[in-house]
Amino acid sequence: MDKRSNASFDTSEPVGRATQMKGRSRLASQLHQWTAWVEGLAGFEARGIRRVDPEERQKASFASDMQIFLLWLSANLSLNNLGAGLLGPMVFGLGFRDAAVCAVLGALFGSLSTAYMCTWGPRSGNRTMVVLRFLMGYWPAKIPCLLNVVLMIGYSTIDAIIAGQVLSAVSGGGMSIAVGVVVISLICWLIVTFGMYPFQVYERFAWLPQVVVLCILIGCAAPRFDTSLPNAVSGTQLSAARLTYFSLCSYVPNSWAAAAADFYVYYPEKTPRRRIFCLTVAGLWCSFSFVYLIAIGLATGAAHQPTWAAANEISTGALIVEAFAPLTTFGKFCAVVVSLGVIANSVPGTYSGSLGCQTLGRYGKAVPRWAWSSVLVLIQLVLGLAGRQNLFGIYSNFLALMGYWIEFMVCICLEEQFIFRRSQDWDWSQWENKEYLPHGCAALVSFLIGWAGAIIGMSQAWYVGPLSKLASGADLGMWVGFGMTMLSFPPLRYVELKYTGK
Repeated sequence: MDKRSNASFDTSEPVGRATQMKGRSRLASQLHQWTAWVEGLAGFEARGIRRVDPEERQKASFASDMQIFLLWLSANLSLNNLGAGLLGPMVFGLGFRDAAVCAVLGALFGSLSTAYMCTWGPRSGNRTMVVLRFLMGYWPAKIPCLLNVVLMIGYSTIDAIIAGQVLSAVSGGGMSIAVGVVVISLICWLIVTFGMYPFQVYERFAWLPQVVVLCILIGCAAPRFDTSLPNAVSGTQLSAARLTYFSLCSYVPNSWAAAAADFYVYYPEKTPRRRIFCLTVAGLWCSFSFVYLIAIGLATGAAHQPTWAAANEISTGALIVEAFAPLTTFGKFCAVVVSLGVIANSVPGTYSGSLGCQTLGRYGKAVPRWAWSSVLVLIQLVLGLAGRQNLFGIYSNFLALMGYWIEFMVCICLEEQFIFRRSQDWDWSQWENKEYLPHGCAALVSFLIGWAGAIIGMSQAWYVGPLSKLASGADLGMWVGFGMTMLSFPPLRYVELKYTGK
């Protein structure tokens, strides 16, 4: 009886297993059908990180060239950048003149890295994090890829929070910040899910209402700007504040470097790299300088305007609404328009983050881009609801910390291209071939050395490195890390090439 019982048990196990596999197969089939239906919608971009071959690209045109400029202009005429600009006078004690010079020059410096990384899009037909496989190696490239996903989630979270603050202030507190966060997240999700085409169309026109309302803001608030506000610090502390604020203002435009090529993979392969570089710098520098200067003006006004100071105590969004106050109802309408401008900033970040999730590995690649976009928007929504009362803390810690590694990555790319590759190009179709791609040991070690330099030079609320202490608290993280990466990568790469040949 025992043997018969065991035999009966043994024959039933394969049947159960087969039933389970059949159920999984049915579920996979249903998911495939759902994905096919979604990707068949008009205007939907089904492509993920697969390379765009030259014959699949759009034709060159003046309109597509202008789109390069307009994308960066629209994406960065945004309230989150207004918040970053406020830090100069409010946190670092800089006067109007010093803050303005640091902000404008910082914006220019940060734009250069992003403009350089943009040029890889048309040239390769690959997304930014896929291009890194050729420059840093298949496995090491996953580290900046993961950091970029975190970075893009962080910026989109900041977008949702500050827009929610404005919408709450416009309603006189009748609508909570949380509702505003939900509204912005939903609109972002609707655009980014469909992918490149609707997002490029949106960015083509999103700059216009922002320029109009920001000019209106200048008209009604500029009389209260204190352009003669002196520095609140002096001596070595003033030098430290200038360097730290300059670096902070460069981190924001610089952070787009990890996503820059994603938006230009459909451009013709022979698109002049100099044109892409110059148009990108122009779009970034114009938008960031414009917004930074307005923010600095608002910060100087809050120093001696009691109503502005009281509004700023509530939130950054309340300060912006208060600046529109002389226009009464029309001013509130303008504040709403400004708050919706963050969508143009959040959409490309979420789009790039979803591509990064696919680049992390074969399991990530198996999930459609639109599904990753939905997951990231959900994460941003949760983080926005959780951190809606701590915007300034997020700014002062998150931006600097995430800005460090971008420069290390760009440094490795520059040295790999101009020292080791020079005129030699890559076979861009080999983006998944681990045998063709470099091992990346040199890039990995150099990247980690850069981080070690950042740690000893950083100045954050929760940690101040020994070099920063010697420099009166200046944030030297990016500069020390960049220098150590620049010096360490060439000899390490020579050794790697000697022993591996690739």
